[in-house]
Amino acid sequence: MKNITTHLIGAAAAVSFCSPIVAQENYNPLEEIVVVSNRTPVPLRQIATSVSVITAEAIRAHGNTSLTDVLRQSPSMGVSSSGGIGSITNLRIRGEEGFRTLTLFDGLKLSDPSGTQVAPQLEHLLSNGIERVEILRGPQGLHYGADAGGVISISSLQSEEGLNASIDTQAGRFGTSQTSANIGGASEQADFFLSFSDFETDGYNRRESDNVLADDDGYENTTLHARVGFDVTDNFRVDLVHRNVEGETEFDGCFTPFFTTVHDCQSNYDLEATRLAAKYSAGGLVHSLAYAKTETDRKDFTAGNPGFSSAGELERWEYIGTATELNGFDLIFGFDLEEETNNGVDRDNEGYYLELLSDFSDSLFFTAGARHDENDDFGNHTSYRISAAYLYELNSGNTLKFKSSYGTGFRAPSPFEVAYNAGAFAFPPASLTALAEETSEGFELGVEYFFGGRSKVELVLFEQEVENAILFDVIGFSGYTQDTGTAESKGFELNGEVTLSDNWLLSANYTYNDTERPNGQQRQRRPEELANIGVMYQALNDKLKVNAFYRISKDAIDEAFGSPVPFALDDFEVLDITASYAINDSIEIYARLENALDEDYQEIVGFNSANKASYVGVRFNF
Repeated sequence: MKNITTHLIGAAAAVSFCSPIVAQENYNPLEEIVVVSNRTPVPLRQIATSVSVITAEAIRAHGNTSLTDVLRQSPSMGVSSSGGIGSITNLRIRGEEGFRTLTLFDGLKLSDPSGTQVAPQLEHLLSNGIERVEILRGPQGLHYGADAGGVISISSLQSEEGLNASIDTQAGRFGTSQTSANIGGASEQADFFLSFSDFETDGYNRRESDNVLADDDGYENTTLHARVGFDVTDNFRVDLVHRNVEGETEFDGCFTPFFTTVHDCQSNYDLEATRLAAKYSAGGLVHSLAYAKTETDRKDFTAGNPGFSSAGELERWEYIGTATELNGFDLIFGFDLEEETNNGVDRDNEGYYLELLSDFSDSLFFTAGARHDENDDFGNHTSYRISAAYLYELNSGNTLKFKSSYGTGFRAPSPFEVAYNAGAFAFPPASLTALAEETSEGFELGVEYFFGGRSKVELVLFEQEVENAILFDVIGFSGYTQDTGTAESKGFELNGEVTLSDNWLLSANYTYNDTERPNGQQRQRRPEELANIGVMYQALNDKLKVNAFYRISKDAIDEAFGSPVPFALDDFEVLDITASYAINDSIEIYARLENALDEDYQEIVGFNSANKASYVGVRFNF
């Protein structure tokens, strides 16, 4: 606790220098509407969980092709990548595994049923065509499934009246090029949006051990995302979302049938996903019903010869009901039925939940809810979430917000994990391990200070525990093993955003995360300290915009095959700079310098990250 306190004081000093100079008029961040926390529109003032929002403007300011690289700038976002865009990427919120982070795009669940833990394939998620990202930190199993340790909810660009379109093209180092196009429109009854991206790069040598062939490992991505909505009546609406992703990744370190390691490898990934939703509102009740289907196919090649392949399918029915005209409280209730198929193995999970949202006054808000899951293979489980928020208005017109929340959850071993341990490639200790479900709980306590328009400072203490965590044996490659006991992740987040003037915006966050396995060792690939600083400048009537983003990662470890002793990963600091200039309302040119300090670093032991790289582009709006 003493160590945490020391870090807390230091972080507070680092952010506290920020003070507002000019406040933005007619804007109150407490009234910003957020959907992700309760799956219904709720103003931020009533939300007791920790939420971050990334707007389309912020995404454009960051400039990164990969959305994951944008997400890195948010609090408690630990990212590990095996060699840049297109390579296997994990995003851990507050130190929890990436497969516990649910990712949604226009309500469509971006899970890969062909993968080992049915996790989102973030390496294939580009940043084009996105209006807004809401990030919900901490256990969120009540609404999203009991295994959700965090939620990333993405919304596509909103269509404006008439017809609007844009074309964006860019090129840069490593033989990288991208062309993107968006078109959308709306009338009184209907709206649509279509987004297309084609990305390719020659890449660089991703793996340190590839010192003979030493070839570049490229990546190609073609993404199509479509959304159409129709207001049948004033209170009845239908929405259809379709998404297709094709990704081809070159990588190093695959195996021949004779278990010889080669560095001429390729993975082809294909996703087809569709969601149909209907929403009806009347008399203080809102009913939403949706059906979604996701199909994924993955094929690996070794020196051009077919190797590992897998296929999966995910079907999901969900209903959400909201009652808003009750005396002093609202009710949210619903159910979901999910059928998961992984390489021919089926599993169903049914979930039912109920949540009460109560506002005792204009300043005190409380929620409480429960969820019951029935899993085909691992029985019945009940999860809970409670939260409370209190607003205290200061004489200066500024506001203090106190908040706290507590949630529980469980995760059943995936069909792939179970099947692998029972298969021919597993051996002791994994083959002798009868995998059981994981259970989890998390708690947070925070305070936010809102002042001067968009300006705010936030401090959140958090603690999360996972019982019987499942992990792959990266030392012996025996299969999936299970920690007996409690894995912990605790620490704090300090987050601040300050409008310094009409031209300058400063943002900063710091996360201290102390993780521990039951054996007392630090959990792998989880930096103990993460920090981000963003400086945004605009001038010439907002035609010129210059942004700098600086991130720091410290005190992370990793494990490697054959080594019982963890490796200490080097600390690193990365600086990205972007600039754009609007020639007129229709044409904008921009440039981006990634890793401007040319930092040599690894997020996974043995896998290289990209050196300094520059990119230029032009955007046309119609």
